[in-house]
Amino acid sequence: MTHPSVADAELADLIRATERERLRALVEADMVVAEQLHADDFQLINPFGGTATKAEYLEDIASGETNYLVFEPDCEIAVHVYGGAVAIRYISRIEIIVSGDPIPPGHYWHTDVYEQHEGLWQAVWSQATQVQ
Repeated sequence: MTHPSVADAELADLIRATERERLRALVEADMVVAEQLHADDFQLINPFGGTATKAEYLEDIASGETNYLVFEPDCEIAVHVYGGAVAIRYISRIEIIVSGDPIPPGHYWHTDVYEQHEGLWQAVWSQATQVQ
């Protein structure tokens, strides 16, 4: 079994903190932070199989079309460093209102990929799957 280097462990902690900050920004509709933490080529696949670009996703957040009441990790965020990219996986607890309709609270698996752009780690891909 290989052990992560000190640098990889520090990067993993940074990515965990960055993901928590990204989720906080989405819940609070803090669009300045949300804009910074999503890469320009960000792509989302939501639990219903729909897709969204960064512009589409953040516009839905800003307008209130997508209103996260709760979006938080419900377990440790697993991190795997791949050279210039980092993959994370965790289960979240989400309470959300979409198009004015409350979605029953649930738990979701998330797999996200981060890349560093101009010194800032940003989410580039995000996929969520409902835990059955």
